[in-house]
Amino acid sequence: MEDKILGLHHITAIAGNAKRNFDFYTKVLGLRFIKKTVNFDDPHTYHFYFGDEKGSAGTILTFFPWEGITPGRRGTRMATEIGYSVPENSFDFWVKRFEANNVTYNKPSEKFGEPYLTFLDPDGLKLELIASKTGDKRMPWETAEVKGEVATRGFHNVTLTLQNMKATADILTDIFGYKLIDQQVNRFRFATDAVESAAIIDIVEVPGEKQGMQAGGTVHHVAFRVKDDAAQMKFRQLILSKGHQITPQIDRNYFHSLYFREPGGVLFEIATDNPGFMVDESLEELGTNLKLPAQYESMRAEIENHLVKL
Repeated sequence: MEDKILGLHHITAIAGNAKRNFDFYTKVLGLRFIKKTVNFDDPHTYHFYFGDEKGSAGTILTFFPWEGITPGRRGTRMATEIGYSVPENSFDFWVKRFEANNVTYNKPSEKFGEPYLTFLDPDGLKLELIASKTGDKRMPWETAEVKGEVATRGFHNVTLTLQNMKATADILTDIFGYKLIDQQVNRFRFATDAVESAAIIDIVEVPGEKQGMQAGGTVHHVAFRVKDDAAQMKFRQLILSKGHQITPQIDRNYFHSLYFREPGGVLFEIATDNPGFMVDESLEELGTNLKLPAQYESMRAEIENHLVKL
């Protein structure tokens, strides 16, 4: 486990309305709101974190909700679908829930031998509920309306849409330790055996397809997990040795980050487990307080006055 990529850490997307985003993911999908903070580069914009009870790596979906942002467009050079693991036989519950909450969805289908249900969040972000054929032992977060027998377990996979997959596939296999395990037409499935869950990356290869536009309802970046700083620095050196540019380590308060744009155009991050989301709140308090990066604490009154009330 020490020096491996341990599947997905988190995925960050863009939303257009903070209250609507908060309500959808906590109330409709039933995720736990684990951290309310602000964008490091734009402190007048929230940064939301949703996940399981503890904010475990592989369950964390984060958002920059920029009020009134233009809707984006899915296309190449971006992550285009986020897959959540759910129990078998939960689809009837989710279809009824989506209909009751006016959520756009498609009827269930199947890929790689796994049933899945596609739906859109209020900004048009494309998500899927997937019943993994290997099962999922992760403990779900329950709410009054979304009980454990139907609740999401965390990420199953993320899909990258690319014009040409070769250079990206090389990153996954030669640097991150993933293997190509299956293919259906132009969809290629890569997985790591370093972890049991949040271990899958799908690549859809569409030569000539139009490039996507990153804005509301699109994925901003995909973060891969490492155990600690030492493992992260080994990957930084390996990436540099392969001729790719990568940032220095950046402290994001709850994890330490490296960023690089892989050759297919998707922004990748490598994020550590340490120090975790309970560095400034207890397990019970997670998500209840506005937590600010230290450099913005002196602006707290102004920031709180500007941010939309949830």
